[in-house]
Amino acid sequence: MENSEAGLSSRSLPALDRSVSRSSGCPDQQPDSTRSSKHRDQPSRSPRRRREGKRSQQRGDDHEQRLWEMERRRLPGQHEHLEPAGSSCGAAESSPKSFPHRRAHFLHGPYPATHFGPKACILPNPTSVMHIQDPASQRLTWNKAPVNVLVIRKIRDESLVEPFKELCRFLVEEKQMMVYVERRVADDATLSKDEAFGSIRNQLCTFREGYDDISDCIDLIICLGGDGTLLYASSLFQGSVPPVMAFHLGSLGFLTPFKFESYRTEVAKVLEGNAAITLRSRLKVKVVKDMLQRTGQQPESREPQMEHNGLLPHGHTNSEAGKVTLQLQVLNEVVVDRGPSSYLSNVDLYLDGRLITSVQGDGVIVSTPTGSTAYAAAAGASMIHPNVPAIMVTPICPHSLSFRPIVVPAGVELMITLSPEARNNVWVSFDGRRRQEIQHGDCIKITTSCYPVPSICCHDLVYDWFESLAQCLHWNVRKRQARLADVSDSSDTEN
Repeated sequence: MENSEAGLSSRSLPALDRSVSRSSGCPDQQPDSTRSSKHRDQPSRSPRRRREGKRSQQRGDDHEQRLWEMERRRLPGQHEHLEPAGSSCGAAESSPKSFPHRRAHFLHGPYPATHFGPKACILPNPTSVMHIQDPASQRLTWNKAPVNVLVIRKIRDESLVEPFKELCRFLVEEKQMMVYVERRVADDATLSKDEAFGSIRNQLCTFREGYDDISDCIDLIICLGGDGTLLYASSLFQGSVPPVMAFHLGSLGFLTPFKFESYRTEVAKVLEGNAAITLRSRLKVKVVKDMLQRTGQQPESREPQMEHNGLLPHGHTNSEAGKVTLQLQVLNEVVVDRGPSSYLSNVDLYLDGRLITSVQGDGVIVSTPTGSTAYAAAAGASMIHPNVPAIMVTPICPHSLSFRPIVVPAGVELMITLSPEARNNVWVSFDGRRRQEIQHGDCIKITTSCYPVPSICCHDLVYDWFESLAQCLHWNVRKRQARLADVSDSSDTEN
């Protein structure tokens, strides 16, 4: 695992090592008198007492093992180098460097980071067991009062200009908060012509995507629009994401539970804290391109094109090995398709390093539970609740009709490569952005990220999700209309 996902400072590691070394008992370090006394007392015990002693020792070992499991869950990414308290002295005395570095696979996925931005975190729950908290009890709290709020508005939608101005005026004048907006939103011609909004507009802090880093200064995100605004907010934060409050003012509302009519009351509740949240898991995607496989081209000659495609902003180039790496956090899905070619795509799908199958068709979708209501649902996949720890693999019009959508545990690592028999290259996109061409020698590695998107709930995580499905998919429309008609008829009768 990477050090960025450890969630632990280096200063806390020696203290933990000392506690582990103290708790691990070592018989070779005991004095000779102690060992001889134990040896003399052993024959005097009855078989019943010896059995009871073994049971008590076993219970103690189980207790130490549970403590070790709790410590391991507190330190995601660091426990590969530590040993349980009941281990042997040789393992306890060995340094962490003696352990071989390997990626530990867990079926339940990495433990998500519980701190969102500079000031937000999950409200601690004393009833949680081993730091596995019931999703229904996840509540938002603030370490300090939030000050900086990012407002994201849907671009090229004139109907959102008035709600945007109203919200900014409320946050700046009544709540005395610093409002961050994108520069192209602040430079909108409609806002520039409004003289009454001029004083508020001058107090807005602007930024440009790809140039200004705002990941360490935003306390809260408010989205005005559809589901695309939440996807855009996720792309701005490649690490810890502040809490997101999404208002439904767009075409789709799977991810936007709030109504703007009651924004004053809802925003005030969120700023006070103790609001229900849904941790929407993201995918950590790493694209490794082998530039030496490009015929007739060197890695240095491709740098301008890679910068245009978006590889360099979040990527890393190794000129010696000829490797270019792109790493992104994806909220909805990773789509691998055949692109402009008329041939079917042919890619190999690996699961934890083992070949599972070759996908031949229009492509394949690797999505999160949040993305199960997007492209994956149109391709025939099931819809999964956001709190289910899983990764969904959905083929797009597969040539083999026996290949159906599958759901794998959140902790596995998927790898997609171009098959040796493939006659054309494929293309990959991440939440519909940063489209890249994948050739022979390239690979795409996908696993669950430890940085989820904390989406604030309007009611609770169960009601909000099913209500969004009913509204967007038009479930039970006739029954709802009939119930409303019955309610109106009964009220008229009473009057």
